[in-house]
Amino acid sequence: MGHSKPRASIGRRVLVPLEALNFFMSDMQAGIGPFLGVFLLAHHWQSGPIGTVMTLGGVAGMLMTAPFGALVDATKRKRSYVAIPGACAVLASLLILVSQNFWVIALSQVATAIAGAAIGPAVAGMTLGIVRQTGFPRQNGRNQAFNHAGNMAGAALSGYLGWRFGFAWVFWLAVAFAVLSIISVFLIPRAAIDDDAARGMKEGGDGTEKASGFRVLLRNRPLLILAAALACFHLGNGALLPLYGLAVVSAHPGNPTIFVAETIAVAQAVMVLASIVATRMASSQGYWWIMLITFIALPIRGLLASFLIVDWGVFPVQALDGVGAGLQSVAVPGLVARLLNGTGRVNVGQGAVMTVQGLGASLSPALGGWIAEDLGYRVTFIILGSFALVSLTIWLVTANWLKPACAETRSEQRAAVA
Repeated sequence: MGHSKPRASIGRRVLVPLEALNFFMSDMQAGIGPFLGVFLLAHHWQSGPIGTVMTLGGVAGMLMTAPFGALVDATKRKRSYVAIPGACAVLASLLILVSQNFWVIALSQVATAIAGAAIGPAVAGMTLGIVRQTGFPRQNGRNQAFNHAGNMAGAALSGYLGWRFGFAWVFWLAVAFAVLSIISVFLIPRAAIDDDAARGMKEGGDGTEKASGFRVLLRNRPLLILAAALACFHLGNGALLPLYGLAVVSAHPGNPTIFVAETIAVAQAVMVLASIVATRMASSQGYWWIMLITFIALPIRGLLASFLIVDWGVFPVQALDGVGAGLQSVAVPGLVARLLNGTGRVNVGQGAVMTVQGLGASLSPALGGWIAEDLGYRVTFIILGSFALVSLTIWLVTANWLKPACAETRSEQRAAVA
């Protein structure tokens, strides 16, 4: 079994490439992401089929996230689980330039989602293996801040390049970010990753411990509650951004690439700040309050989106997205790592939660797209926002079980002070 090393001994030679990887990996993980909707809209697609291809990709990613988490737990080649799927995701996105046929687009989204499903657990596992459980909350917060900053930079560059040189340049930017991500991941020394710590094995053991069975995921009540609340949240949240972009572009014709870039940049700028705040809140208030705030933000965001289908509406609507997604990006991985610490199943747990979360997110575009065709965008945004009220109810009703599990441990408090 690997031996725990104090975080202070981990040099910037290791952490700088890790943070650079988080900065560049967004385009590698998700391809062109939200730009897909306006690209297809410009090629005469309707909101229903657009939502359907996004859902196909979401379902494929959802089904593969937990298996990839299990593989990340088992493998000693975690860096390859970032580099190879990332390169495949970008190549799949390039298919969209070749053909706008429904099945070609669907295949591209499925391939991109499957590749992206491997990257999330792999990066979380690498981080845990480098800084251990005591350092994970803080380093995960830094990772997410860099990730959101990279998303913001990528969106701004994509908007400019798409406006100035054409939509194809959005794809080439994704290729450039992928190359930089792959370089970054292989700058992390293989020896810096403790594979036992990376899967959440008990620290300080004698090397004879074995990972718990997969049933540990089903026996962990706080983990199941978290997954259920996230599924409801993302059922509403998943379609809001692409549908809001379609609604504004349809009502106020302009340059769609610039507008989508604005929606991403505003949200990601807020997410950077939210990640920093969440890291500090986790040490003082615990994760329970952080998640509560995210569940409150979505219904408000749905109401604002319904009443503000105007160009400037992107600022309040996406600022609230930044609050919800930014806080969750820190709280969810940190909470899962805490709940499964010592089981050796942290990454499959991360994957399982992402799977249930992805179930809601993958169904959301299709559900939202067809509701929008029948009832219009304004009603759709209110309906989507209301799904978080179910999450809020689950979270409040189970507070007595969850609050102790969400609180910071003494070892994490000592690490934060150090």
